Amino acid sequence: MTMAPIDLRGDVARRTRERRVRWLFTAAAGVSVLISALIILALVEEAWQFLAKIDFAQFFENGWFPRRGRFQLLALVVHSLIVTSVAMAVAIPFGLGSAIYLSEYASPRLRRLLKPTLEVLAGVPSVVLGFFALQFITPNVVRGFFPGASSANFLAAGIGVGILIIPLVAAVSEDAMRAVPRSIREASYGLGAKRWHTALRVVLPAALSGVMAALILGVSRAIGETMVVALAAGLNGTMSFNPLDGGLTMTGAMANLAVGSDQVAGDVAAFQSLFFVGLVLFVITLALNVASERVVRRFRQRY
Repeated sequence: MTMAPIDLRGDVARRTRERRVRWLFTAAAGVSVLISALIILALVEEAWQFLAKIDFAQFFENGWFPRRGRFQLLALVVHSLIVTSVAMAVAIPFGLGSAIYLSEYASPRLRRLLKPTLEVLAGVPSVVLGFFALQFITPNVVRGFFPGASSANFLAAGIGVGILIIPLVAAVSEDAMRAVPRSIREASYGLGAKRWHTALRVVLPAALSGVMAALILGVSRAIGETMVVALAAGLNGTMSFNPLDGGLTMTGAMANLAVGSDQVAGDVAAFQSLFFVGLVLFVITLALNVASERVVRRFRQRY
């Protein structure tokens, strides 16, 4: 006897609903890509107008003062790197330390309590941390060790940004370490290794791809932070390599120039300079994301 083939595609109404849901998700993804493309197009268009209006020599003027026609982009990049370096110097030890403790030392009950508490820190508005850095970190911490520091300085701003990104580094790193199979830890303990040795010499290297991704994400977050650096680092556009001085980062320069107006008075290219700095920041962030993907693929281990 020949049996009729069974239709495994399911109910017609169910297939119709599935198609509608698929179209809905596809439309959502397409709108996201379209919005991103329009943002990039706007940045490129205005940045090109900026480059067309100024002389190349203006990039080498002393400092970033767009209303006066001085566009020393290097000053903004250097200031941003100083703040980011200080921030990562704060976030790496505290973030990784928190991740190691939560992954390897804390009991399940304590982990359920501490991890959400740590992540609450990520919900603190950056403007609050900016005022905290300006009113507490600068007078009580920075000037406590360096009495000659400026009232607004990169060191205080970097510490504030570092506090802000600790939860990001800790959460991503802890997830990566928790993904390491239990058998690897047990093998280490079986060879006589202590818990700290297992955490630092076995689990951390095994989770290196996730940890490196967390650190690169932290760098991206630090470079893109606005309110903390705008409040705590000051508004001085003059080039400085001293962390105890104040100055403008890329995001701080954009916030300072565009506050309260959709058009910026001053030099003819001042308004377009906002988009130029935004485009540079976008390229840096994109490069960091690409680097993060490469690092993850380079160090990923399959278990």
